[in-house]
Amino acid sequence: MTKLDQLISVIGNNKVVIQTHNYPDPDAIAAAFGLQYLLKLRNRSADIIYFGSLDKVTLKLMTEELNITAINADDYTGGEDDYVINIDGQKNNSNFTDLIGHEIACIDHHPWVTEYEYAFKDHRIVGACATIIVDYFKENNVDIPQNIATALLYAIKVDTQNFTNGVKEEDISAFSMLNALADQALILRLDSNELEIDDLRAYGAAIQRLYAKDGVGFVHIPFDCPDRLIAMVSSFIMSLDCVDLSIVYAERNGGLKFSIRSEIPDLKAGDLVHLALDGIGDGGGHAMMAGGVVFPDKLTELGDKTDAVIRRRFLKALKEVQEKA
Repeated sequence: MTKLDQLISVIGNNKVVIQTHNYPDPDAIAAAFGLQYLLKLRNRSADIIYFGSLDKVTLKLMTEELNITAINADDYTGGEDDYVINIDGQKNNSNFTDLIGHEIACIDHHPWVTEYEYAFKDHRIVGACATIIVDYFKENNVDIPQNIATALLYAIKVDTQNFTNGVKEEDISAFSMLNALADQALILRLDSNELEIDDLRAYGAAIQRLYAKDGVGFVHIPFDCPDRLIAMVSSFIMSLDCVDLSIVYAERNGGLKFSIRSEIPDLKAGDLVHLALDGIGDGGGHAMMAGGVVFPDKLTELGDKTDAVIRRRFLKALKEVQEKA
């Protein structure tokens, strides 16, 4: 029995929705899009639901050009008996708002952090969640339509940072399969439309407000900005030759949102952010990439010198994690 067969047996004849993590990225949307198509072939319809917004200009272009319909949770009129499939994330994680219905399945590639018991779980440590969905097509001998292949290919490129981060053999195999099927002209357009004009404000803030110490670069972006932009600035800071670990954060929903990037050997960025924000927030992720939040009701505990407290917490956590390693 394939993974898809197992998922179908759990779903039964119940109404299904596919929920991505909040403020979804191309990997979350593409994986949901591919799974939606496979479920349709098995006579199960499923809506793609997300909390937050589709922030990135390339993500908007991707959904428009590939005819992907994703519904904001504010506009979703689901019921308590709906079956929910979590994709590219896990229930109870900081970036997964609870959706009405029963979370019965999870398909994810991030380190496992939740204690929630799913009826179906497909958890694999690969570069992109899209890679797992490609395997579903292969296992069931289903041809991949061009629009889905394009979405999955772009997702793998983005989530692995063009095959420089967290790449596994499965990602390379998926790329090889998708590359011959995808719309390469659209892939090129997506690759060349990464920045919006407003993004330059965040980059300007990063240049002006960078605090670097012992290979660690801290940037507090002093205004609300989307998750994807915080992550882009974090990657930008990593391009400096004096930075091996970047910690970028900005105001979000009354609290703080973090993006972590690391090139330090034997350091797991997910463990670092989880430890650094213990008691005031939460976080997790991969060895080289992670995210986190300070909860709104805990922000006042940082006092008037927020940046100094954040730096002290992360440097202390870094020391503890390295000593343990």
